[in-house]
Amino acid sequence: MPQHNLTREEAAARAALVSVLSYEVTLVLDGAGEDFRSKTTIRFSAAEGESTFIDAIASRIDAITLNGEPLDPASHVVPGRISLPNLARDNELTVDGRFRYMNTGEGLHRFIDPVDDEIYLYTQFEVPDSRRVFAVFEQPDLKAPFSFTVVAPEHWTVVSNSPTPHPADAAEACSELGVDPTGLRVWQFAPTPPISSYITAIVAGPYRSVHASLRSSDGEDVPLGVYCRASLFEHLDAGNIFAVTRAGFEFFEKHFDTPYPFEKYDQLFVPEFNAGAMENAGAVTILENYVFRSRPTEAMVERRAVTILHELAHMWFGDLVTMRWWNDLWLNESFAEFMSTLAAAEATEFTEAWTTFATLEKSWAYRQDQLPSTHPIVAPIADLADVEVNFDGITYAKGASVLKQLVAWVGRDEFFAGLKQYFDRHAWSNTELDDLLDRLEATSGRDLAEWSRLWLEESGVTVIRPRLELEPDGTLTALHLEQSPFEIAGQPVPSLRPHRIGVGLYARTTDGTFERTEFHEVDISDAVAAVPVTPGLSRPDVIVLNDADLAYTKVRFDEESLQAAIAGLSGFTDSLTQLMVLSTVWDMVRDGELPARTYIDMLCEHLPAVVQSTGLLVQLRQLDTAVNAYLPPQDRPEARRRVATALRAMFAEAPHGSDQQLQFFQAFVHHAAAEDHLDELAALLGSGSEPAPGLHIDTDLRWTIIISLARAERIVDAELDRWLAADDTAAGRRSAQTARSAPANSQAKTRAFSQLMNDRELPNAMVAATSRGFRLGLETDSGELITPEGEFDSFAEEYFARVAGWWETRTLEIAQLLTLDLYPPASAATVDATEAWLRSHPQAPKGLLRLMRENLDTARRTLRCQQVTRSAIVA
Repeated sequence: MPQHNLTREEAAARAALVSVLSYEVTLVLDGAGEDFRSKTTIRFSAAEGESTFIDAIASRIDAITLNGEPLDPASHVVPGRISLPNLARDNELTVDGRFRYMNTGEGLHRFIDPVDDEIYLYTQFEVPDSRRVFAVFEQPDLKAPFSFTVVAPEHWTVVSNSPTPHPADAAEACSELGVDPTGLRVWQFAPTPPISSYITAIVAGPYRSVHASLRSSDGEDVPLGVYCRASLFEHLDAGNIFAVTRAGFEFFEKHFDTPYPFEKYDQLFVPEFNAGAMENAGAVTILENYVFRSRPTEAMVERRAVTILHELAHMWFGDLVTMRWWNDLWLNESFAEFMSTLAAAEATEFTEAWTTFATLEKSWAYRQDQLPSTHPIVAPIADLADVEVNFDGITYAKGASVLKQLVAWVGRDEFFAGLKQYFDRHAWSNTELDDLLDRLEATSGRDLAEWSRLWLEESGVTVIRPRLELEPDGTLTALHLEQSPFEIAGQPVPSLRPHRIGVGLYARTTDGTFERTEFHEVDISDAVAAVPVTPGLSRPDVIVLNDADLAYTKVRFDEESLQAAIAGLSGFTDSLTQLMVLSTVWDMVRDGELPARTYIDMLCEHLPAVVQSTGLLVQLRQLDTAVNAYLPPQDRPEARRRVATALRAMFAEAPHGSDQQLQFFQAFVHHAAAEDHLDELAALLGSGSEPAPGLHIDTDLRWTIIISLARAERIVDAELDRWLAADDTAAGRRSAQTARSAPANSQAKTRAFSQLMNDRELPNAMVAATSRGFRLGLETDSGELITPEGEFDSFAEEYFARVAGWWETRTLEIAQLLTLDLYPPASAATVDATEAWLRSHPQAPKGLLRLMRENLDTARRTLRCQQVTRSAIVA
């Protein structure tokens, strides 16, 4: 079983027994074969005479020596653990064995570049995967210095947490290990400061790099490095990456009043990465999609900058000071999310970062907070099975939203003064929630116990609605806000929370724009609060709640404001207000209070008015959901034609070379399904001409067109082979795989499903690419699923029969991906089958149960939205 658990009680008991002094880890990495040599010596103190265990997920353990005495692996090794009996006060343990190269983005991931056949390795350890590379006490509160020695091919680069040493002759090290030294060198890294195992890192292979340095606030020079694969190096814009990094260093050192805590700062763009990035101390690994080989959207460029700042913030939040156990994961992620957005807005060119946060991150938080799996920001984490699916919108985005409110409440200067004391007091150690609150209370003079209870220790969200009182002539005599809990079956009813919420009153001018005539910041903590409007004011055309995005809450319009906002969306000239309006309308669609057609119609008319890049990206994603999920299947062909026609006009009329033009064209390609639109795409693909002035069909945009044509069965495999030959890169192979899985026919879907079920050599990125294509066109216009061929009777039936097995035989990342991506489209049959599965699998892994309940909730919500659209048509 590839997923091995550890409970909080076990971790606490082990931490009370053991104190780790040091790790010395030797790895022999040539990239060949199924596994690699790993030899680790751990020095630790313990309660004399007691027993414990150390974690190791290995191919095999060859030798164990505890305090000079050999332990028989046959007696002491069980899956995931090695038992350690009869401990001394001071102990030395050596574990020597073989550990497996991974292709799932966990542990030590191995990638072979199709361009030059070179091997690239990198580690990914969060949450519990350093034990896939060396023997370790795998829990965050057993910090220790780590010394890595790596034997690897002489032409490779090797990077770890400590500064990279000059590679030395490997003869002596290889002699001790019994390894042939031919073609090998040895890198011996200095010990790290005391850090948690999950933020250690090894990155090895023929990576190319660019280097610089900066002067830290303590006067020390900090070397900087940016790395990527050799075949991507021509696309690496290291200057931009260094510029964002320098801005982040200056901002964080100033506001934290604490120098950067490590000796150097490397950023390594690595292949087939599962997340956006990982905060390994001094050696951050980043998704290599952020090395732009084709023109990116402005939203993607901003996302990269915020990601860079997020990981840099972790050097203080998470690496210097680390949560004791995973229930305080928010101490890492919420703070890094908040600080990265603050730094982007105040220290970089991305001055609208809070608008991006409001429309992207907060929408993620709201979605997560309305699922049956919602949880407090400080989540109860009983074991690793709990935390591994808890890297979600609540831990990241809701936590960051709440921190933004906390800063306003305690005062910005007081907040950062508290953080300074927090870092000083707890550097290189582990903390809990109370440790942070104690320092913030000391500097602000505020009692944070009630704030913590309501915002950090309770789950859920509330809804705030306006209530107007009008005279017969339309004069507004009173405006009240009414707060109520958003209730979820099976979850505690959320408390009414204290909010400071912006209320904007807007009047329509003669040129069609909305002018904000009044703005009020209103405090509401109970069921009702009054808005102090001007006496004698005529009824505003639109009343926008949560204008300026001050609060974390669902909001609604009054009926007149709703209709005026929908009809006149283009009249909102402030991007944040405009996106708040769109967010409220979309939330009403998701809750079944408005038909999806209303949202589709609004965007078809007003989308050209949305110019903020991330805001536009979010609306286009939601438009896709509205058309391809929230409309009944039989209504989708007409809607796709209408939407594609509208987008066709939008990219033709958008400013030449603009981000809007690019995003409108990408969306047109995605929605194109009518024959004339497909003919246009086929002609563009054949000629390579520009769809409009300023819009060039580059490599990645070409693949977008190919995938769309493949879905419509307008491209055959032989043509795909030719396009792949022209771009036989890792990205090209992923795109070709998606295209091969996309055709809406039994043969293509069966081939894709069979690969996902049976090909265990398929790496994580190719699993994702295959499942992406499989989902395209899987549902017919009548609402039925395409029928498979051969060994499978029904894709839906196969899913429910196999999903539990994935969690027994696959690693966590692959099991999660298959559980989410292969879930059948929403239908009454899907809901019934999911309910039946949940009834019959009460003992399934907790992570699987959570995802299946979320899948069920999404399916039910989708069916409600479809029914609302049907009812609106009838009405």
